[in-house]
Amino acid sequence: MKIHLRQIPDDGLHLEGEEDCPITDLAPEEIVSAGPLRYSLDVGISEGALWANGSLSLPVEFTCVSCLERFVYTIQVPEFTIHTELGGPEALDLAPFVREDILLNLPAYPRCDREGGKVCPKPYLHSERATGSLEERKPDWSALDKLDL
Repeated sequence: MKIHLRQIPDDGLHLEGEEDCPITDLAPEEIVSAGPLRYSLDVGISEGALWANGSLSLPVEFTCVSCLERFVYTIQVPEFTIHTELGGPEALDLAPFVREDILLNLPAYPRCDREGGKVCPKPYLHSERATGSLEERKPDWSALDKLDL
């Protein structure tokens, strides 16, 4: 996301739109961008520095740490803010700043029921009876018992 400095008027500029995900190295972590980065930013120049504030959102696909199902969660950065010295007269790329804030807002342990709209089935921890009540499963060590060490 490049900001062309000469296009910013003295009273600032409002930018709103969508771009491809600025984070390409999430695939090794099994995290996949599920849509474009959406931004709404106010930018301006003050005393030889660029300032920007606004909001960012990026839908990302995770694997739930409990049930191991894939789900989409939208990373929200409601108060994105930067203030950086200008390095040149033409343009400044905001992608490294955006990338940092998105990475800082990734959940450490993503769960599909994080937002409260879904109940995680937790197939590895519980089993559901016909009555709908959950019952704890006993640990199954039979596969390990068969190992010839």
